[in-house]
Amino acid sequence: MTRTATRNGVAARGLLYTVLTLGALAMLAPFGWMVLTALKPKAELSSGSWLPKHIQWGNFADAFQAAPFDLYFRNSVIMAAGQTLITVVFACAAGYALARTPIRGRGIVFGFTVAMIMVPAYVILVPKFLIVRSIPFFGGNNWFGQGGTGWLDSWWALIVPGALAPLYVFLARQFYIDLPGELADAARVDGLSEIGIWARVMTPLIKPAVITIAVFQFQSSWNDFLWPLLATRTDRMRPIQLGLAVFSKADIEVQWNYLMAGTALATLPMIALFLVAQRYFVEGMASAGLKG
Repeated sequence: MTRTATRNGVAARGLLYTVLTLGALAMLAPFGWMVLTALKPKAELSSGSWLPKHIQWGNFADAFQAAPFDLYFRNSVIMAAGQTLITVVFACAAGYALARTPIRGRGIVFGFTVAMIMVPAYVILVPKFLIVRSIPFFGGNNWFGQGGTGWLDSWWALIVPGALAPLYVFLARQFYIDLPGELADAARVDGLSEIGIWARVMTPLIKPAVITIAVFQFQSSWNDFLWPLLATRTDRMRPIQLGLAVFSKADIEVQWNYLMAGTALATLPMIALFLVAQRYFVEGMASAGLKG
């Protein structure tokens, strides 16, 4: 390699690192502004300065006490964990079925699954609400799903409709299809059932995919605002994203320091989740979509 080529390689690498650093700073800027605003007293909110002159750590405690955030936090954890568990189990089962089982017409089913990925979530929001409200025998409904509220304002409404997006079935299928088929054949010869092959042989081999799906689903559920807004009616069932609205009601001045403090606290679980799962998550994202 010539000296000129070496210099060009170093320059290109330096330019790449510079662009990546600037991009990282641009993405971190809103988070930094959020934390710094959360530390400001009310008198400094309109000063235009990023750095607080007097750090107000009590904003976090005051924000947590302004509303039943312990209840909101519990609701978010239950909702996100429930949706994640359902998604991981059924997405992996459906992905395995589409990749490894001789089901007649599975190509058509897979094509339909890919097509559903293209459908925006907001398009099915109203039909989903009507279905949830019309569940028979729940919330005072009769045989025909009339007369009551169905699943509205219940754990059923918060957990079931938000689980199992078609994207996760696609991701799981992409990983299963790359595994050697001889593993499943050997397990069948040993007398293992198809469910046993899926749960005990094949699924442990796609741990990065499972963790990637779990992180994506947990993040989506934790940050969901619109569906819980439609599906809940009381504070008893509202998650933390709805609880933050207490600081931005139309009839009062927006309390930016408390709103940012509550938002920072709501962000911590997602940061912790990514730090714990980042190795498998990055591996899963790097491999997703590269398999036949």
